[in-house]
Amino acid sequence: MSFYLGIDGGGTKTRCALGDEHKVLAISVAGGSNITRTGATQAREVLQKGVREVCAAANISPDKIAAICMGASGGGRPEAAISIRQSLAELTPAPVEIVGDMVIALEAAFGSGTGAIVIAGTGSVAYGRDAQGNTTRAGGWGFAVSDEGSGHWIGRRAVTAVLRAQDEGQQSTLPAGIYEAWNLKTVDDLVIAANAIPARDFSRLFPVVLNAAGNGDALARGLLGEAGNELSRLASLVIRHLPHPPYAPVAMTGSVFRRSEEVRRVFHEELESHFPGIEIRQEIVDPVEGALSLARKARRA
Repeated sequence: MSFYLGIDGGGTKTRCALGDEHKVLAISVAGGSNITRTGATQAREVLQKGVREVCAAANISPDKIAAICMGASGGGRPEAAISIRQSLAELTPAPVEIVGDMVIALEAAFGSGTGAIVIAGTGSVAYGRDAQGNTTRAGGWGFAVSDEGSGHWIGRRAVTAVLRAQDEGQQSTLPAGIYEAWNLKTVDDLVIAANAIPARDFSRLFPVVLNAAGNGDALARGLLGEAGNELSRLASLVIRHLPHPPYAPVAMTGSVFRRSEEVRRVFHEELESHFPGIEIRQEIVDPVEGALSLARKARRA
């Protein structure tokens, strides 16, 4: 019997799925393994921890793995791919295929079929494929200039909104939550922290916005609505590049979609208004399932 490993290497969370030809045997969850965000040393430690834990849970030695596929933001860059392969080679001789996180998410949602996936986690991107296998993407160009609607984007926008509210005398519960999350005391502390180099982890503020919105804070709810609108715009760019009618189906993945009903609501309403009759799948996709599927396919090839 052959065993396969799929890895979803995110900015804040890494999921590993170990399976045979037909089913998932075990799943492990570790910290972030995005080399750009964590550095090569931490990424190596997280990856190896995740692989050891999933193998232990399935009672399978890492050297029994036949093939591995890992999806990672920026994973296709040569320097990142080399570092990932070196880290995994210390545990197993299995061949490793490294693809973008959007590739494994699309595989999890549609297999080899037509469709568009929108990812909204720490970062964001939209990615689609037509019946001929041609692909197109929108967004996902990095935290400083893109990643609209992502956890990082929401956190950064929250700080901007809080400072604007300070100027306008608008009341909100967001400042107190942000101060607590970043261990700050005053608005001056916030200004210094928000402009620090290296930059603070703005994605840590996404739960603060969620909590405030859940308690009725209008400013926070507005931010989540903006995120849903931005994500629908990314999806629209991809959908328009895919043949129609009918429109390609759309799926969602990532913590922002998973945790925010308001983001999903606005996302759905905006897409349906621009593409009447479009199929928007309700279930939030688990990209690690796509990574495992691609590991199986790589072995058969």
